[in-house]
Amino acid sequence: MKKLDRKIADVTGASNRVVNEITSAGGNLISVRSTGNCYQKIDFTTLMKTMKTLLKRSALLLALPISVLVNFSLPASADSTAGIILSTKCQGGYNINIWQNYSSGELLYRATNPNGHLSLGKGTKQATEGVRVYKFRNRNYQYWVWDGTLDSPQSGTLEVYKNNRILMRQTCRKN
Repeated sequence: MKKLDRKIADVTGASNRVVNEITSAGGNLISVRSTGNCYQKIDFTTLMKTMKTLLKRSALLLALPISVLVNFSLPASADSTAGIILSTKCQGGYNINIWQNYSSGELLYRATNPNGHLSLGKGTKQATEGVRVYKFRNRNYQYWVWDGTLDSPQSGTLEVYKNNRILMRQTCRKN
């Protein structure tokens, strides 16, 4: 212990620089830290508790902005307040889900594809020639999802229009 006391005395005699030193004394780690002009001995357990507290605080500070960002990334949310009414897989890697909000009846469109994700709300549903079509709008684009065909109720079609001109037509199958 005398060797440890001599080290602390050497540190306290130093000028105003900040000194952090970890020394072993009888199997217990002791840290010397600066608190102004006064130096304290801190055992390993206290040091670990302090580090654990700092880790928890930094994790919370990191998680908060991420959760806010995720919460606002999808404007029309499809959660437990909505039920899925159509789920299809289309050519080109497009996965389309149509949801309906239980309370408002609003139709929600969720699409994933190799280029990203698309989430739209305020859709409409029409029955045309015995087949339902779900229509959604995003600025100049329209997305039509056909629920089945006259020949095959398990298939469907995804059509994308820009300024009322067709850009893409993909065949789909229901999940």
